Amino acid sequence: MRIGVGSDHAGFDLKTEIRRHLEKRGIEVMDFGTMTRDSVDYPDYGFEVAKAVARGACDYGVLVCSTGIGISIAANKVKGVRAAVAYNVDVAVQSRAHVDANVLVFGQKFVGPETALAALDRWLETPFEGGRHEKRLKKIIDYEAASQA
Repeated sequence: MRIGVGSDHAGFDLKTEIRRHLEKRGIEVMDFGTMTRDSVDYPDYGFEVAKAVARGACDYGVLVCSTGIGISIAANKVKGVRAAVAYNVDVAVQSRAHVDANVLVFGQKFVGPETALAALDRWLETPFEGGRHEKRLKKIIDYEAASQA
């Protein structure tokens, strides 16, 4: 499994902990930056991780900014990406089980490392349930495919 990680300056510390955690688990990690706490623009990193997931260079992505909101909006602009902001384990699990999220997003200002790592581990273990959720996911995928945006 290969996971792409990225953050802006406001998510740098949590992203670094996530990268180390994944590597300790034996998971290959592609770190798209940022590599310092110097101010940068979150869309740049959201786009890069999302593009890697969309083209299959990474199986999943994990993104971090201050709230998780801005970088998730950026990632969701990439066709084929379903980025979900998680603030606890249950939300992370639901994002995989119900909408087959392929990018997990955290807000460093609001989610501590212990919660983020637990949520990430459970997210990686959770399969898409399919069933009643498939028709809803298909609507999203079909809309995205038909969109000219």
